[in-house]
Amino acid sequence: MKFLGHAYRFVSNFVFLAMVYYGLNFIDKYPQRAVLALLVLVYSAMRAATTLRSFYFFQRVERLELEARRLAALGGEGPAASASRKQIVSDVSALRRGGEVNAYIDLLFLAMVVLLCVSKIVTN
Repeated sequence: MKFLGHAYRFVSNFVFLAMVYYGLNFIDKYPQRAVLALLVLVYSAMRAATTLRSFYFFQRVERLELEARRLAALGGEGPAASASRKQIVSDVSALRRGGEVNAYIDLLFLAMVVLLCVSKIVTN
């Protein structure tokens, strides 16, 4: 299931990149192409800021994971409670790692979109 999530993120970002590429290549007049490139740059900057903010969130979740592991080791409520806590912590850890991979995929494609837009603005 994680692979499908990563594949979906890859395909949706690739489609966005392809739309930007074809949109910028089919516009003949430079001012219109520059305006479109600037609008796409603004959108990409907003998405990049959101993605970078999610890394801050993932760091906080990682700290909570470490604290939960420490507390689970200290708690003496029995093996069943400890096993269920360990399972919850490992599930959260897997979700965090998956979210980080998705964020890296987003940043990769956003960087390519930014390079494409800047090249279309710079070239006449």
